[in-house]
This record gives sequence, structure tokens and C-alpha cells, in this order.
Amino acid sequence: MSTSSFHPDYDASLPEKVGRVTDQVKDKVAEFGSAAADKVNQNFGNAATTMASAAETLHQKADQLHASGEKVSNLAHTAADRLNETAEYVRGNDLYTMMEDLEYLVKKNPGPALAFAVGFGFLVGRAFEGTAHG
Repeated sequence: MSTSSFHPDYDASLPEKVGRVTDQVKDKVAEFGSAAADKVNQNFGNAATTMASAAETLHQKADQLHASGEKVSNLAHTAADRLNETAEYVRGNDLYTMMEDLEYLVKKNPGPALAFAVGFGFLVGRAFEGTAHG
């Protein structure tokens, strides 16, 4: 028995129309996702510039600290170097590459990744808890 005998108003082209609408929605979601990724990549460039500037400032402060103690100065220079390396990494990679790198690190080091995620989740929870009561 055909479906139309049960439903006189049944439109046989309805599944095709639903399929077209579904495809259009998928296309729009993909388009939106791509635009969002482009915006994130653009903001990463700004973040990299800010990190590089902070690293330069930290190097300058470390030079001033040299008189206070070589160990403190060396630690500050090391931190500035790491910050500058991070800025270069962010500047040289797009969102998708960074996601792949993160996935690789998590798979290679699941214990520390889980500990970091728990700690980060705790801090975010505390931050939101403070805003909820404030």
C-alpha cells in the first residue's frame, strides 16, 4: 500500500524538499564555522603581537633585575623566551593546526592533560561562582 492512500494530502516530494533544506542548513553551518575560524585566526595574530610585546618588556625588566641577582634575571629571560616562542607558534599556525597539535599532545600525555583539564575546569567554575554571587 502506498503512503498516499493513508494520507490524501501527502506530498511525494516532501522528503526531497526536506533533503534540500537539510543540505542548505549544513552549508550555512559550514560557512558560519569557516567564518568563525577566520575570525579566531585573526584574533590569534593580535594575541601573538601582544605576547611578543610582553616578552620584550619582560626582557627589559630582566636586564634591570640583573643587578638584583643573576638567577632571577635568568628566570625572567627564560620566561620571556618561552613567551616569545609561544607568540611565534601562534603567529605561524592556524586554528586547525593548533587543534591537531593539542590533540597529539593530549594523546601522548593523557595523565597531565587530564590533570590540567580538571584544574582548569575548577578555576573556571570558581570564576563563575564568584560572578554568580557578586
